[in-house]
Amino acid sequence: MSASPAETPAVESPLREFAEIFFRSPAANTGLALILLVVLLSLLGPFIHAVDPNETVNAPFLPPFEDWSSPLGTDYIGRDVLAGIVNGGLATLSVGAMAALMAIFIGVVLGALAGYYGGAVDVAVMRVTEFFQVLPALLFAMVLVTLFSPSLWTSAIAIGVVSWTSTARLARGEFLRLKQMDYILAERVIGAGSGRIIWKVILPNAVAPLIVSATLAVGTAILFEAGLSFLGLGDPNMMSWGLMIGSNRPYILDAWWAVTLPGVAIFLTVLAVSLIGDGLNDAFNPRLRERV
Repeated sequence: MSASPAETPAVESPLREFAEIFFRSPAANTGLALILLVVLLSLLGPFIHAVDPNETVNAPFLPPFEDWSSPLGTDYIGRDVLAGIVNGGLATLSVGAMAALMAIFIGVVLGALAGYYGGAVDVAVMRVTEFFQVLPALLFAMVLVTLFSPSLWTSAIAIGVVSWTSTARLARGEFLRLKQMDYILAERVIGAGSGRIIWKVILPNAVAPLIVSATLAVGTAILFEAGLSFLGLGDPNMMSWGLMIGSNRPYILDAWWAVTLPGVAIFLTVLAVSLIGDGLNDAFNPRLRERV
């Protein structure tokens, strides 16, 4: 006897399943709260605490909470540390996001071509990938930035150019696996072209691990940007957390807060991105979906 409509179990949408697993993860919720806080401070902080981060506004080496006009103290030339943190967050996040997008784009394109076509294309792409992997990434990025005038764009491009290799290998592995599936063979039988199969059939089915990789790439790019700015290779006209740490490093014993507080901001931002990545990985995991 066929089941009546009332007895037919409702099919839960994949998006709802994803949301249930993602938002019940303490790591994901903590990461979202932290990254939202960082973004809001970076966007609204400069208007709430309207102080130029490059101007001397108080006595040098002023400790935190002694003068509420500079609540987090000042650095070695009297610049406001809080102003530097809230203004530097936008530059750091912008470079991290742009570099991660570039790394994901390069990695997905090259990995997709290598995994789908195989043969000589795969060999050529993997040789290029291995070449970039054996290069010291930060040193290579330093060379690229030094060749051009340091700016947000050159930093983002340099970081993206050195950070795509892991994404390319991941995309290649997914395409090698998925191109053998029956529905891909069916697409070929009906005459679908390689472009359609790669970008409209295989890529949507490989997007889950690539999204997780993208979140981790953002954290890596933020650390790279901080490293370049720390070494004086960031945009000299824009305050960033790495620049604050680098410029105040010689005076860490006299003004620990000018180095520690930007470092804490970088740590919390990268931690938030990593926690979100863990939550996405759990939500995209089919085994965990079966338990919902």
